[in-house]
Amino acid sequence: MDFSMETLHERELIPGFRGKFVHGEALSLAFWEVDPGATVPEHKHEHEQIMHVVEGQFEFTLDGLTRVYGPGDIVLIPPYATHSGRALGECRLMDIFSPVREEYR
Repeated sequence: MDFSMETLHERELIPGFRGKFVHGEALSLAFWEVDPGATVPEHKHEHEQIMHVVEGQFEFTLDGLTRVYGPGDIVLIPPYATHSGRALGECRLMDIFSPVREEYR
């Protein structure tokens, strides 16, 4: 099965975060276009997550430690780790989740 960014359906699941998603049997891939100032409130989930900043600056807090990440930066977020984030300008992010994020289907 193959996909194209041109044809993937975009959805705004969090205010200011517009995502396109691909789901396999064991993982989900999310491509986010993020508005300046948009925030992901503090949360945690069962999924292991890898976040990649493709463009822009993203302030991210993981287990109480806050850093600003830019293009090319990658963060590994363990299952059940508390995290939150805020776009410091327009951003493009890519997230990988395992297991599948069923609520993103």
